[in-house]
Amino acid sequence: MKEVSVQELKSMIDNLEDFQLIDVREPHEAEICTIGGLLIPMSEIPANLEKIAADKKVVIHCRSGARSANIIQWLEENHHKENLYNLKGGILAWAREIDTSLTQY
Repeated sequence: MKEVSVQELKSMIDNLEDFQLIDVREPHEAEICTIGGLLIPMSEIPANLEKIAADKKVVIHCRSGARSANIIQWLEENHHKENLYNLKGGILAWAREIDTSLTQY
C-alpha cells in the first residue's frame, strides 16, 4: 500500500498539487478536528465510489491510519483502484507534527 507522510501531505497542499483528500472518520470525529477534505465515513464508501477521483492522486485519512488503510485495501482489491495513498499516522500525526492547535482524541 502506498502512503504519504503528514509532511508530504503538507507539501502537496502548500504546492497546490491537484489531489483529492478523503476523510473516512465518522461525522462526530470530524466535528472534533479536521484537515479538510471530503468526509465519507468508512461504512459509506461502497455507496459513494463515484465520489472518489479516478484521474488524480487520492489521499485517504482517518484518526490513526488504520481505517484508511483497511478501506484502501478493500478499494484496491475489489475496485482495482491504483491512485490511493494512506496518510501515515492519520490526523493524530498531523496534529502532533503539523498543526498542534488541533484537538487530539
